[in-house]
Amino acid sequence: MLPLLLIGLGYSANAQHETHPTVKTDSLKKTSDTAKTAMDHSMHGRSKMQSDVPMSHAYSLNLPMQRNGSGTSWLPDASPMYGLMFHAKKWMYMLHGNIALRYTKQDIGDKGSRGGDQFDAPNWFMFMGQRKVGQKGLFHFSSMLSLDRLTEGGAGYPLLFQTGESWKGQPLVDRQHPHDLFSELSVGYTYSFSKKSDLSLYLGYPGEPALGSAAFMHRPSSLSNPDAPISHHWNDGTHITFGVATVGYRYDKFKIEASSFTGREPDENRFDFDKPRFDSYSARLSFNPNKNWALQVSQGWIKSPESMHAGENVNRTIASVIYALPLGEEKSINATALWGLNKTKGHEGENAILIEGAYRNQKWSLYSRYEWVQKSVEELNLAEPAYNEHLFGVNAFTLGVNYDLFQLKKFRTAVGGQVSFYNTNAALNNLYGKNPMAGQVFFRIYPGLMF
Repeated sequence: MLPLLLIGLGYSANAQHETHPTVKTDSLKKTSDTAKTAMDHSMHGRSKMQSDVPMSHAYSLNLPMQRNGSGTSWLPDASPMYGLMFHAKKWMYMLHGNIALRYTKQDIGDKGSRGGDQFDAPNWFMFMGQRKVGQKGLFHFSSMLSLDRLTEGGAGYPLLFQTGESWKGQPLVDRQHPHDLFSELSVGYTYSFSKKSDLSLYLGYPGEPALGSAAFMHRPSSLSNPDAPISHHWNDGTHITFGVATVGYRYDKFKIEASSFTGREPDENRFDFDKPRFDSYSARLSFNPNKNWALQVSQGWIKSPESMHAGENVNRTIASVIYALPLGEEKSINATALWGLNKTKGHEGENAILIEGAYRNQKWSLYSRYEWVQKSVEELNLAEPAYNEHLFGVNAFTLGVNYDLFQLKKFRTAVGGQVSFYNTNAALNNLYGKNPMAGQVFFRIYPGLMF
């Protein structure tokens, strides 16, 4: 299956730079300048050869493609891009992807009863294309596939304190659910009134509504980490939504969006298409003050997201800041900070805070993630009468490293590992042990640098 995965690989918007150990700095500078010039000519119509091939943002002819996040979200313009790019007469195509073949063990030392271990390979692959429509229109399509159901099984992979979705009629607890085979099939159209003003329409089945920051697998600060955040369902749990329509308007550095989408999360069959309902709504305000920052605040009204709690609706509020800073050849810093709040009827709300960062230096990539998440008795599937508290604050800290071993043509291979430390209320020690620890080693395959 590995050759098939390699063919599908191609892109990841992350915080690393491609290594050219035998190329001189002047050659790198010329290559970078050439790419920038080609992009500028394409974006402003100054090159006849490139005028019909928009090397621009997916939803604006007047923004750089480095701003592309997941769905219609924004990243900083200074974010690096990785992948394969192809041009036809009027089209520009890109291949994206990431895979980590690994062994993970939760609860090293077997302190509690809820840990697990597994050999697996979390993965995702994308194919995208866009073309101009007239002088001011831009058409874009995106497809995203994941073989998680084959590599992770129906119950996903072990991850302490993770919650959300179900398997065989039981809630998934201490496991990250697998993603659907078809994780995005979307189209978009944008009309540019001027260099500062765009109106866009996005339709996905499945797709991602205007809610939260860029999803974790697309954030520059988190792509080297094979694990999903345990705050996944506080920020980007809606990134696979079977039925979403978003309208957005950008003026200069601001963009405001509104979405109607299906509130119910994907069902246990990861190979089918779920029923579109369009029963939920969201709004998002994005602001990129300069090339290094991307800020957003969003609000969602989500109808019955969990099948195990069919009558429970969620009001979700999210604010995030993403930062990107190139430091020179093969060096960069990327960071994300976000806060999410889930409120349901009868509950004051459950908070989540995430702070993560990645530092790239030549072949080395160091990354970390800290989370504080309030997990409820229901979330953790506990026998409520046995616990006096309704909410448990979970602290999770991860520290990891990647080292590039070699390149296979357009793809890079890295060996890596990470450790995670957890702390929560002493009342849960009988299940998790005191201060449990998790670890993993992995072999990661990802594509080379585009910009």
